[in-house]
Amino acid sequence: MRAFVDMADTLVDDYDVADLLHRLADYCVTLLGASAAGLLLSDQRGSLHVVAASDERTRLLELLQLQADQGPCLDTYRTGVPVHADDLTRERDRWPVFVPEALAEGYHSVQAIPLRLRRQVIGALNLFGRDAALVGQENLDVARALADTATVGILQERAIRRGEVLTEQLQTALNNRVIIEQAKGVLFHAGGIPMDQAFELLRTYCRSHNLRLSTIAEELARGSLDPRTILVREH
Repeated sequence: MRAFVDMADTLVDDYDVADLLHRLADYCVTLLGASAAGLLLSDQRGSLHVVAASDERTRLLELLQLQADQGPCLDTYRTGVPVHADDLTRERDRWPVFVPEALAEGYHSVQAIPLRLRRQVIGALNLFGRDAALVGQENLDVARALADTATVGILQERAIRRGEVLTEQLQTALNNRVIIEQAKGVLFHAGGIPMDQAFELLRTYCRSHNLRLSTIAEELARGSLDPRTILVREH
């Protein structure tokens, strides 16, 4: 219940889409039993982009799906229906590039859930499991409900009524994803720390100071914020 309250609190005019989707990925891991989670979001041309992941390895797996043009996230985005694979060893013919890489990372099952409102699909949520039984049906239903909440957050009524607002909002989320990756790189080089750790420090700093993730990431990427301001929290 707290997860839904937290997600609902972001559904205001000035919420941060990037942070909303990262929260969704985190909840799928910390609350629902998934080993990892990733999210893809489409731009105004229908091209998919990785916008959130619970860790760096999962982000790379999501990128692999896009590069290979195959995988559960792509299938659920294209069809608008969930995709279930309880045993990835049986899916080699279906996703010949994706499956070996997922298995190499220790993932043996995957559930893909569309980010969909009515007939409009704007992305997909991927849940990875290290066991054949990823999550129970009850937790899977919760994951779908959280995905629906995030979708409503992106497709607010004002965005649905005005296509140009929807386009701008989605494009902003995708642009922010690029800036966040650049900010992670700045912290990675400045502090000599793993990318996952750099991202957690960035998020922790923003939350503790009540600042927008995309704003601080842009300041880091442009050099207007000293990375030591954030790295000092490591000590």
